[in-house]
Amino acid sequence: MNQHPDYLLNKIKSPADLKQLSLAQMQQLAEEIRTLIIEKDSVTGGHLGPDLGIVEATIAYHYVFNAPKDKIVWDVSHQTYPHKMLTGRAYAWLDPDRYGDVTPYSNPEESPYDYFAVGHTSTSISLATGMAKARDLMGGKENIMALIGDGSMTGGVAFEGLNNAAIEPHNLVVVVNDNQWSIDKNVGGLTVALKALRDSNGQAAANPFTAMGFDYRYVADGNDLEAMIEAFKGVKDVDHPILLHINTLKGKGYQPAIDDEEGHHWVMPFNLKDDSSKAPASKPSPASVAVKTVEEAIDQGNKRIMAINAAIPGVFGLDDMKVNYPAHYVDVGIAEQESVGFAAGFAKEGATPVLFENSTFLQRAFDQLSHDVAANNLPVVMVVAGGTISPNSKTHVGYFDQVMLSNLPNWTYLAPSSLAEVKAMLKWAIEQKQGPVAIKLPGGSVPEGDPENTLENYDEIKYQEVKHGEKTAILALGATLEKGIKAAEELGASLFNPISANILDTDCLDQLAKDYDLILTLEDNTLDGGFGQKIASYLADKPVLVKSFGLSRMYIDTDMSFAKILEDNHLNVDQIVADARELLD
Repeated sequence: MNQHPDYLLNKIKSPADLKQLSLAQMQQLAEEIRTLIIEKDSVTGGHLGPDLGIVEATIAYHYVFNAPKDKIVWDVSHQTYPHKMLTGRAYAWLDPDRYGDVTPYSNPEESPYDYFAVGHTSTSISLATGMAKARDLMGGKENIMALIGDGSMTGGVAFEGLNNAAIEPHNLVVVVNDNQWSIDKNVGGLTVALKALRDSNGQAAANPFTAMGFDYRYVADGNDLEAMIEAFKGVKDVDHPILLHINTLKGKGYQPAIDDEEGHHWVMPFNLKDDSSKAPASKPSPASVAVKTVEEAIDQGNKRIMAINAAIPGVFGLDDMKVNYPAHYVDVGIAEQESVGFAAGFAKEGATPVLFENSTFLQRAFDQLSHDVAANNLPVVMVVAGGTISPNSKTHVGYFDQVMLSNLPNWTYLAPSSLAEVKAMLKWAIEQKQGPVAIKLPGGSVPEGDPENTLENYDEIKYQEVKHGEKTAILALGATLEKGIKAAEELGASLFNPISANILDTDCLDQLAKDYDLILTLEDNTLDGGFGQKIASYLADKPVLVKSFGLSRMYIDTDMSFAKILEDNHLNVDQIVADARELLD
């Protein structure tokens, strides 16, 4: 049910409707959009600060330009809520019953106004430059724009994009949305240059953008709708590359988001009355255990350890560490490739880097994970979080890192199934020097485990028998161990914790092939190239049947429910049991 039937936004079905409004009406529209963002995020959670800060720039863009003929590429695209409201998708904010009908990131399958599925940072300039080159080759005249900011400029590919965009012969506009933040505070030398430009109203002599050849323009208040309209009119149809630098306020319109930018970049559901979280009180989690383990290592005298984070301290709860252990913490910005390269250099000098990475962003650093770390066999330690099986946006799924990492030489990929294993594996990884180690934090409800019965040494991978049974043996990796326990109970099967996704306990597997008719493997990652396929390949010439359960090689998007994902991939316990019984029969 539409909870705001009197809103102007109800009349905006496309940008053509927006163009009929007066300035005063568009200013009213901006307030409506902010109200709806806050209301919806309080119920569902989502990105808050970035979207509140980009409202005027979005309205001005769609008022001046002629989308979808004119094209804008939204970097990160977590600040596209206002854009979606103005391009026929306002129902997903006006109607609580339809809150889940629109994806949280740009999505070409959803709308002709979205040009790319974008979910992380720094790629917009490269994408827009390629679009501009194709337009010119085919004789087009439309405006091409990249909107980058909210930390995206700290990613290295942004500079690669600028390098090529600056020499484009025709229309290309790069908008730098400078809100002085990424998820956490912006870091690095570029922040110095941007501050100098802000402080001088865009007149600073040391201007990196003019030095590269851009026609540079500055808007001191990017939340002034009239100023943004004039700025966009000024760059429309200009036949050379322009960089438009706009100074905006992240969280504008919601004081708690201004007072605590990091905490309101992305929010869990909260109470509108007092901004308090609706989430239950926090308990020890895999991430908090990992951070505590690093802190304990420092307290116990390990002065060579460094926690390295790529602008996502909130994912791991690193905020206290950056305050209490500043000499042992570094944030490299939203630049995963830089974080891994930095860690490789740190390890080469004999120190111990502990990378805190999000699975869904880690693919950006594949080259560094392969060449800089694996090819040099450096003892880099990496803690990987960020979801497993979940109906998130296709750009924010967390089930590809296992295949990506475990098939590189020298890497050991460990998959803890309990909080006790998280701690034990990380303690071992910090001390060992035999090569790079990744530890995938389990998702969902994670048991504490028994420290006294948890392995402390992982120099050799030895599968642990959790339960003894007959006919069927289940190898349940990491977070799937709890599911394996239930399936083993119903089947009367043996259950093993395999510890690692890529280092096989061949002695154990040889024995299982002799003792059992069927081996089941469970994992919460993609099957192709994954743990189950490694087991099946090794046992291919043995007299035992292997059945692997995991995810199909596909992108899961928000139009799929969690229940549907499990059902389609036969990952419910009753399906696993039924499939096993059918195979045994």
